[in-house]
Amino acid sequence: MDRIVARWTVPWLDRPLEAGRYGRWGAPVIFFPTGGAPWQDCESFGMDGALSPLIEAGRIKLYAVDAVNRDAWTRQDLPPWHKAWLQARYDEWLVATLVPAIWRDCNGRLPIVVAGASLGAYQALNALTKHPELFSAGVGMSGTYVLDRRVGDWRGDDYYFNQPVQFVPHLGEGPQLQALRQRHFQFGLGSGPHESPDYTWWAADVLGRKGIPNHVEVWGAGSDHDWPTWHAMLPRFLDRLVA
Repeated sequence: MDRIVARWTVPWLDRPLEAGRYGRWGAPVIFFPTGGAPWQDCESFGMDGALSPLIEAGRIKLYAVDAVNRDAWTRQDLPPWHKAWLQARYDEWLVATLVPAIWRDCNGRLPIVVAGASLGAYQALNALTKHPELFSAGVGMSGTYVLDRRVGDWRGDDYYFNQPVQFVPHLGEGPQLQALRQRHFQFGLGSGPHESPDYTWWAADVLGRKGIPNHVEVWGAGSDHDWPTWHAMLPRFLDRLVA
């Protein structure tokens, strides 16, 4: 399976952002890392292998990308405003740099699916709800969709506009909401002790109240908040979302 790594230097982060591409053709899929992990966890924990049937069949082209979870959301020593500021800059980078790079790599403006687990699921939901003109569908598994405890009592625009459970309820009729109603977000929820089901049901309710298509699939006993569960979930969900 082809693997190509790209790197970008950004002025607002003290390290480069990287992405690994797997496959030569197919629907582009961005996979965001979990928690404080780098993009390589997609490979280190075998998600590339779990998706290899879809990749080898030419149905998807997988892009495992860095996020700022480990630079912002998982750090206890960083001021809340700085966490949200980094997320806002990351969102700008996705739109201005990563998406055009993927389109160049795919030789066209193909619809992109976003996916992730844990904090990666938050990144997927944030990307889709903010930019439905760029992303066609999303998958979030065992998602951490509510970040309030990571910022305490602080609030600000960079936080609000990167928290779908806060800004989506206030979207008025217009192009963004109209486009979102043509999209779909697939929630996957396990039954292990480290799951936070309230986060998933809250996010799903927020989307549903605005008429944004979504579905919560709850997996039973043995589906822990861990990679084996996500290995089983993601190929099944993507099989439904891509042609």
